Amino acid sequence: MRELATAVRIFVVLTILTGVLYPLVVTGIAQVAFKEKANGSLIQRRGQVVGSRLIGQPFDDPRYFWSRPSATAPFPYNAAASSGSNLGPTNPALIGEMGSDGKPISGAIADRVAALKAAGSDDGPVPTDLVTASASGLDPNISPEAAEFQVARVAKVRGLTTERVRELVKAHTSERQIGLFGEPVVNVLELNLALDGSK
Repeated sequence: MRELATAVRIFVVLTILTGVLYPLVVTGIAQVAFKEKANGSLIQRRGQVVGSRLIGQPFDDPRYFWSRPSATAPFPYNAAASSGSNLGPTNPALIGEMGSDGKPISGAIADRVAALKAAGSDDGPVPTDLVTASASGLDPNISPEAAEFQVARVAKVRGLTTERVRELVKAHTSERQIGLFGEPVVNVLELNLALDGSK
């Protein structure tokens, strides 16, 4: 009986420490030191939340830069179902059948390439991140090469010069962290919002 009472006391103490006090302390520190990130890095326009800097959104209008594909179910960029497609590089569902020129003629990649070209993005080889999903399915960024691939299309549809669109891409490109870690990336939502506000 004594062991049971001890176990119950330990359970109650640990529940209070790890289930109440620790989360409150961590939440308090986050709200003080990293308020924007702790609250989802939300982007607001005219008092309305339009998205997050941390979670991508699907775009398929030629007026906008398109995001990296998302493999989350039942809809793209579903944060409650973060995952990749788990399709290997030789999976037929991903690469489909290959044509005589060695390029895919069916499958997810071929469909995505066809959609980009049909929208007017036809400027050389398609960057990999525009036709393959990320491991999380939530990636809000594309590479500068993926943005450059779309510059001519966006400029033409919006009636802007390619130089003006490139300026916006450059302004929304984040370089490597402390100059060492990661790769340069372009936040698609922020870039598209800047496009909507550009003249």
